[in-house]
Amino acid sequence: MILLPVWASMLLGLLVGFLPLVGMEPTGGAKSGSDSTLNLDPLPSSSGSNCSSQLTLKLEFSSKVVEHEYIVGFTGYFSAKARNLYISSALRSGAETVEWHIVPRENPASDFPSDFELVHIRQPSPTSLKTLEDHPYIKRVTPQRKVFRVLKYVPSPEPTAPCNTTRGTQKWQSWQSSRPFRRTSLSLGSGFWHATGRHSSRRLLRAIPRHVAQILQADVLWQMGHTGSGVKVAVFDTGLSEKHPHFKNVKERTNWTNEKTLDDGLGHGTFVAGVIASMRECQGFAPDSELHIFRVFTNNQVSYTSWFLDAFNYAILKKIDVLNLSIGGPDFMDHPFVDKVWELTANRVIMVSAIGNDGPLYGTLNNPADQMDVIGVGGIDFEDNIARFSSRGMTTWELPGGYGRVKPDIVTYGSGVRGSGMKEGCRSLSGTSVASPVVAGAVTLLASTVLNRELVNPASMKQALIASARRLPGVNMFEQGHGKLDLIRAYQILNSYRPQASLSPSYIDLTECPYMWPYCSQPIYYGGMPTIVNVTILNGMGVTGRIVDKPIWQPYLPQNGDHIDVAVSYSPVLWPWAGYLAVSISVAKKAASWEGIAQGHVMVTVASPAENDSEVGGELTSTVKLPIKVKIVPTPPRSKRVLWDQYHNLRYPPGYFPRDNLRMKNDPLDWNGDHIHTNFRDMYQHLRSMGYFVEVLGAPITCFDASQYGTLLMVDSEEEYFPEEITKLRRDIDNGLSLIVFSDWYNTSVMRKVKFYDENTRQWWMPDTGGANIPALNDLISVWGMAFSDGLYEGDFTLADHDMYYASGCSIARFPDDGIVIAKNLKDQGLEVLKQETAVVEGVPVLGLYQTPSDGGGRIALYGDSNCIDDSHRQKDCFWLLDALLQYTSYSMTPPSLSHSHSRVTPPTGTDRSLPQRLEGNHLYRYSKVLEAHLGDPKPRPLPACPHLSWAKPQPVNETAPSNLWKHQKLLSVDLDKVALPNMRAYRPQVRPLSPGESGAWDIPGGIMPGRYNQEVGQTIPVFAFLGAMVVLSFFVVQLTKTKSKPKRRKPRIKRPTYLQQQQQTMGKNPTV
Repeated sequence: MILLPVWASMLLGLLVGFLPLVGMEPTGGAKSGSDSTLNLDPLPSSSGSNCSSQLTLKLEFSSKVVEHEYIVGFTGYFSAKARNLYISSALRSGAETVEWHIVPRENPASDFPSDFELVHIRQPSPTSLKTLEDHPYIKRVTPQRKVFRVLKYVPSPEPTAPCNTTRGTQKWQSWQSSRPFRRTSLSLGSGFWHATGRHSSRRLLRAIPRHVAQILQADVLWQMGHTGSGVKVAVFDTGLSEKHPHFKNVKERTNWTNEKTLDDGLGHGTFVAGVIASMRECQGFAPDSELHIFRVFTNNQVSYTSWFLDAFNYAILKKIDVLNLSIGGPDFMDHPFVDKVWELTANRVIMVSAIGNDGPLYGTLNNPADQMDVIGVGGIDFEDNIARFSSRGMTTWELPGGYGRVKPDIVTYGSGVRGSGMKEGCRSLSGTSVASPVVAGAVTLLASTVLNRELVNPASMKQALIASARRLPGVNMFEQGHGKLDLIRAYQILNSYRPQASLSPSYIDLTECPYMWPYCSQPIYYGGMPTIVNVTILNGMGVTGRIVDKPIWQPYLPQNGDHIDVAVSYSPVLWPWAGYLAVSISVAKKAASWEGIAQGHVMVTVASPAENDSEVGGELTSTVKLPIKVKIVPTPPRSKRVLWDQYHNLRYPPGYFPRDNLRMKNDPLDWNGDHIHTNFRDMYQHLRSMGYFVEVLGAPITCFDASQYGTLLMVDSEEEYFPEEITKLRRDIDNGLSLIVFSDWYNTSVMRKVKFYDENTRQWWMPDTGGANIPALNDLISVWGMAFSDGLYEGDFTLADHDMYYASGCSIARFPDDGIVIAKNLKDQGLEVLKQETAVVEGVPVLGLYQTPSDGGGRIALYGDSNCIDDSHRQKDCFWLLDALLQYTSYSMTPPSLSHSHSRVTPPTGTDRSLPQRLEGNHLYRYSKVLEAHLGDPKPRPLPACPHLSWAKPQPVNETAPSNLWKHQKLLSVDLDKVALPNMRAYRPQVRPLSPGESGAWDIPGGIMPGRYNQEVGQTIPVFAFLGAMVVLSFFVVQLTKTKSKPKRRKPRIKRPTYLQQQQQTMGKNPTV
């Protein structure tokens, strides 16, 4: 009987050890079944086994104009015969003979009426194009564009986890997070957890990897019977193979390219479709949805605008419900494309688009994701960190006069997401083009849960997504939008939704940091430029709507709401599904010396025509409240106030304005807005940390009170100047205003070298300015005997013990004799660009400081390069130099490190070379706010009137304002408690664990994989192991009791109690297995 406890203990150990034996991944060279299907090139591991690599997907877009081809847009949909007749009639009516023909488009849409035609004109002229546009049925004539998309699968720079390591230690992100790792979980009831992939000490049953659909709890809706059935979802990408094993409901595959195939030769389109609708292995969100595949990119990753327009028209004809567009670009003024996106959403197509992979730089949103009617998606990793590659807001459409809108709308997993391989199996990719189909799949699944499909439209779906999103801590709204996608909460909202209007953002809290950055980064004060918040109105009641009467401003008297003034401008028509509400906030005069918090709210009533109302002219109305909370401080001293000149910055689109750093050949367009909250964000944060108050001038120089500011900061200015601006600035500086100018390169020979094909005029032309408009700047500062040259220089140097890099900057050509000038030895980059030769120029004047001679006059500082304070391509920052210059301009304190520098030289007189002239035949007037076309040289326009805000008449409210504006706001009529989720344990299908090497998917009717397998089974097995151990232990106790109850023989007394006691103690222990 002594051996019985040993056997029992071994059995107990096996039961306890059963858990790691079947649940852990096999060691050695064996791989789990899920990894064996990864469609990636394996990386060798130390053990010699094949391990799958982690890929980050980098997408690069570029476009060029197709010579002689034009897209002729019509005012409606016409047959091919009618379109031909209209074009022929228009061109015959012109004064000159035009040789033209219609380019045939052989695709599924060619049999239907269309609203555009592709025309080849052999020798186009401005007159012939104008003749076409003058036809009453022709809306617009634009050039045909050829779009290039480059997909680059870049392995993660981090080492890949060995095959025999647990998934809990695998690193999904391919960058170093600036936020500390933390353990979080989001739950809805018991048993439904959001695992974020963080390391934990022990995880159970990892043989089956969890996919993004399960992480977002799509299995909860699957087991309620919602699988995307009845929803048509379109994927605009690279196609899909006909017999791919992951898809069971591919309704239609169409080819819009010039290649004779429907298959995917790249794998990107298959991956995207798999995230949305795969039925096995790496399962998608909506496997029963109707999948419509639109192949709009060739295997060489080329597409044309006309292909997209035809495909969009066909999607409207097919009544597509959800459309995923994992493409984008900076040109929000590509009118045919933007107009067609509006038409799509107006036809109730919910468009989901990637926000772009140009992060972490701000102001890098891609179109069409930056449009109000499109759901723009950003990316996060599985640690809930904003992905480094994810583009940041704000939108730049509204600059310089207004302020950008909040984008992205929502963020979700876009790093390390698993999707379908090109032929079979799964692969992992990263990028916002991966995050976009995650939301598109979620939207498809959500749409299938709504009984009344009439309630589902682009506005109501976006309302549900942003109202249910989980806000990420420590992240601002231009990075995360409204937060992380929460599928279950969105389901609850949609199933208790009634048509209404809502706002994005739903409140304005200038005290809430960091979410409300940059608004929360600086308090407001009397005399400052009005703070502008651009709010988006979402209208779930109908595709069109209007604001009834005028918005009402109601200040809370107990919370000092009467200390602020509010002005509101808004869209005259809300279409499609959305509009804007621009709120300008300023401090009342009575609060000039007051400090505190002020609150109020704006009431807005939106009306839409009732689609199903029996009464003619019936309307649906919805009233929304926009809470406002601001922090007011006494007006700071003049020396602490810096004014940023935004008005004289130009950017792409609409014109070709080149980058300031000519080394950046892969990013040639200056398209980030040149705003203190986009590509000059770091500079702004630095100035705030130094105690300066920075304001933005979005109007001419004639429109601000110079006596309120210490320094006017001009950086990278491309615009011309009104004569009145030049006169006023001269007077302001004489009266004490100081000026700092950061310039950039300007050289007409180099500009001709980097010529570009103009996409509007279809002519080869040079950039209308260089990095900056040096001739215009010289006109501005010439009265003080100053000027910049057309030299182009580059190089490293040391100034005041700081390492500096001069990136495509100019030099100072002329400066007053009593000024301070610093010179450095630099490379002649202009010579390198023009002749591919290298030369070093000694004593290049790069920095100048000057005190104007008038009594009480201001100071002027010039520096020839702005790249050191620009986030776009900055290599070494010069914020220390900006600090030193502000000390000089604001406090008249000349830095000794500059005034006594060994690099100080005699100021140049400018007599040895001529000053740069404007490029002959430039087209700056087309994009300028200052110039207008004129016979001969362009002339300045009449000086526009300064912006005048009409302050709303306050209607005070004598009640207490809500303390937490974020939690106070929610969609009207939505109660999350009304839609209860069922007890999912009763619906859980029977599953079994996988054997090593077995496939990670089941063939289950309906294509639905059981969710939460890892966690549910992992929670059950320890219970069975414990019960089994208790049974064995009870059996052992019974046997021991029987043994003790038997009569014993009389034997010589031997000291055995200690031995028996030791044996009994060991019987209750588990042997090591």
